[in-house]
Amino acid sequence: MPRGRRAAGAVAAALSPGAASGADGAPSLGEGRNTPGRQAARSPRVVAPRGGRAAGPVAAVPSPGAVSGAGGRPRAGESCNVPGRQASWPPRGALWRGRRMAGAVAAALLCGAAAGAVAWLHGADVHRGPVPALAREYAEATVEVAVTGDPRLTRPHVRGAALAPASVVLEAEADRITAPDGTTTTTRTPVLVTIHPRAGKERTAWLGLLPSTRLRVHGRLAPPMRDGDRIAAVVRVRGGPPRITGPPSAVQRLAGRLRAGLRTATDDLSPDARALLPALVVGDTSRVPPELDEAFRATDMLHLMAVSGSNLTLVLALLTGPPQLAGRAERRGLAGALGIRLRTTALLGGGLTLAFVIVCRPEPSVLRAAACGLITLLALGTGRRRSLLPALAGAVLALVLYDPWLARSYGFLLSVLATGALLTIAPGWSAALRRRGVPPRVAEALAAAAAAQAVCAPVVVVMAARVSLVAIPCNLIAEVAVAPATVLGFIALAVAAVAPPIAEWIAWPAGWPAGWIAKVARTGAEMPGAEADWPDGWTGGLLLAAVTLAAVLAGRRLLRHRLLCAVCALLVLLAVVRPAPLARVITGWPPPGWRMVVCDVGQGDALVLAAGPGTAVVVDTGPEPRAVDRCLRSLGIVRIPLLVLTHFHADHVAGLTGALRGRAVGAIETTGLEEPPGQAEFVRRRARSAHIPVIQAAPGERRRLGPLSWEVLWPAPPPAPAAAEGPNDASVTLLVRTSGLTLLLLGDLEPPAQQALLTAHPALPEVDVLKVAHHGSAYQDPQLLRRLSPRLALISCGADNPYGHPSPRTIGSLRARGAAVLRTDTDGPIAVTGDPGLRAVLGGRGTAAKRSAGRRGRRRKARPFQEEAIEAGKAG
Repeated sequence: MPRGRRAAGAVAAALSPGAASGADGAPSLGEGRNTPGRQAARSPRVVAPRGGRAAGPVAAVPSPGAVSGAGGRPRAGESCNVPGRQASWPPRGALWRGRRMAGAVAAALLCGAAAGAVAWLHGADVHRGPVPALAREYAEATVEVAVTGDPRLTRPHVRGAALAPASVVLEAEADRITAPDGTTTTTRTPVLVTIHPRAGKERTAWLGLLPSTRLRVHGRLAPPMRDGDRIAAVVRVRGGPPRITGPPSAVQRLAGRLRAGLRTATDDLSPDARALLPALVVGDTSRVPPELDEAFRATDMLHLMAVSGSNLTLVLALLTGPPQLAGRAERRGLAGALGIRLRTTALLGGGLTLAFVIVCRPEPSVLRAAACGLITLLALGTGRRRSLLPALAGAVLALVLYDPWLARSYGFLLSVLATGALLTIAPGWSAALRRRGVPPRVAEALAAAAAAQAVCAPVVVVMAARVSLVAIPCNLIAEVAVAPATVLGFIALAVAAVAPPIAEWIAWPAGWPAGWIAKVARTGAEMPGAEADWPDGWTGGLLLAAVTLAAVLAGRRLLRHRLLCAVCALLVLLAVVRPAPLARVITGWPPPGWRMVVCDVGQGDALVLAAGPGTAVVVDTGPEPRAVDRCLRSLGIVRIPLLVLTHFHADHVAGLTGALRGRAVGAIETTGLEEPPGQAEFVRRRARSAHIPVIQAAPGERRRLGPLSWEVLWPAPPPAPAAAEGPNDASVTLLVRTSGLTLLLLGDLEPPAQQALLTAHPALPEVDVLKVAHHGSAYQDPQLLRRLSPRLALISCGADNPYGHPSPRTIGSLRARGAAVLRTDTDGPIAVTGDPGLRAVLGGRGTAAKRSAGRRGRRRKARPFQEEAIEAGKAG
């Protein structure tokens, strides 16, 4: 190179030190390395005059006065006063920016067209071939499939009086199908296989299958529940052990051995830590009980059980050290300690990332984290500048092109939104908090939690129709335990394959932070105001987004006034804690002096009898834990001296977990007929785990608790003639007296048992309040109704239930005898007061209908149902 050109290059480099490298000395994306003998691709290029001498600094870099025109802009027809080069208008920078914009638009259009084409091809795989056609006909077929995901158990749900058994569900790809006419076709179609195992060993065998295992199944095909699903059909297998035609791959066997080793290492931990630690480390939620899962959902901490970027960052940090030092000479981690080169470190990190995906399974959040990690490792290995936001965008684009169905995944959307918020919104909020005196670490944690919640909450509302008021504090409190639990869990995972006893020792301290996280979730979910109802669907999501934006804009000014900040914090605290006196003033619920409440739990029974401040006798718990827990919370019940389960049908006992949650329970009293056996065993198992004695109700038993007294009228002592009619006719029947009122609770007695009850107690008095038997079904004994002559009849049933409860005939019969009839499916929860006189207060209308569909309606202000209305009902 001529001497003059070298001198000019030296001057340019001295005047622009950052032109040849990125922020940390590494070359920027698209730039070359600044090595001797090699000029940086984007260094300011200065050309010396033909004479071969350097033009000097002044000639090389023009001063602001070297050009003419206003503001340094050349006039039309003029050129810059730079020796050897002439510039025309417009400047080359503007042309370059225009070309870049045009290139960006063209790239976006090309990516959109590519994504559309890939999505069309994937959609075609779902709709072509024999599988969708046979599914539309609900035909039986023999299908050979390859398992593509881990088998999982469905959550048991109440179907009428029975608890539907849990099914095993697994995703697979059908590659060969034999139709009923014997025609065999080779295909490649995604399907969902559901199995109803007949025994525990069968269920264990199905749940033990690993991805890539090949099976032959025979079952009935059915179309998917929704149009546009990524599966072409549902294959319903009746039962039996799996017929394996091909073993899983060696890689999947190794991954399965690692996951199983971690489960074994956590066997001796506390129940919550035993369930949660595998979920935190590898996303294995097979041990997480429904109530813990509900607690994580209520506190918006479910992302901790979905493996994401934080897990991968911790894994890669063991290799590369802190991410901000990974590309520097002072880098740490194993690679820095062993002196491994950057490119080799990037290759090792890529292999570690792929192993992470295989062990943790390719869930949406795992794929997003892995793609971002690979792009960052590529930048590290090539010496390019690392920028996380372009890495996120590139990862999203690559994954959507690879699997277009991710674009419809709520989990993938939440993962991308949360990561984007951490990269774009959180730094600014953290800086604002630090400027106002918040410690740096606290500011970063608070900003990260608030930013993620702000962008994710509108999407959560679309799915769940609720807003968590405890999400940010619960996530902040739990965050301190996530890193130690995850790091120790990964070490136990790696050691379990070679030294299981040592893995158990490592898992033992990891159980402490895992148990802490579970405790935070349970405590937050138990708060009376943990969740607030919100409109569902995209309308509710857009509304919450608008409210969040308004709150952020107002918060910028609010932070300047400490007093207003304290007032807002106090209001939020009151909304979460909901002190009973304040809630009663605002909502009117529960009414003062209430004696009995019929909870709105859907198609089932849950009754609460007041026995003192914060104390009640509970009769049945309904079909859903959350519903009865919410009812008891709204009443301020913290002590239950006696919990009566009239019989063991699921719509009366399946909510037992919710009634026990956070409350002191003295004893559980049940009927003597333990049918169905599965539900009876469920009650005894839950009672044992909570150390609560289970006693059997006896006819003639009398008890008193404060202002409350009751007598057990039924079931009859053995041998009971009505026992042969089934569990309904073995219902515990109580005659209750409180505050001058007489109440009769009939459980689910059918007409034969109702007649036997009247025969066994000929002196049965008239009652003020009757809890109508069996959700107001058409099967009622007229003689018993005539004898009781209730002033108020209460019916507990679910909206739009498939049984037609309550029967119009039963309602008409009660009204004809002068009773006022109230029902939870239309009136919501019902409170009965007795001082002065009989009075009913309705807590809301139609809430059960919304809750039974997975949506919860907003609590309306309680409205009274006065005795005048009851008297009017008697009159006509």
